[in-house]
Amino acid sequence: MEIKIQSIHFDTTEKLQAFIEKKVAKLEKAYEDIQKVEVQLKVVKPATALNKETAITVVVPGSKLYVEKTCDTFEESVDECVDSMKVQLTKFKEKLRKH
Repeated sequence: MEIKIQSIHFDTTEKLQAFIEKKVAKLEKAYEDIQKVEVQLKVVKPATALNKETAITVVVPGSKLYVEKTCDTFEESVDECVDSMKVQLTKFKEKLRKH
């Protein structure tokens, strides 16, 4: 599984990158055949609350799954993204089993 982290308009710290990689690695428990994960981090309107936007795109054979969340911190939004991506991956896996 290839993990690509993109930060738009700022530089990510090593601590944040390690946190993201650790969280995203857990997605493989929900679905083993993940080819690529793209994480986009963006600061929206720097002066306001709820300004950290995280988008995760997971590429699986034959499909792309996408999730986007906005929170106060990147850690929080990454957590929420990973949680809802797990749900999507589980549903995707169930669909494959039914066919």
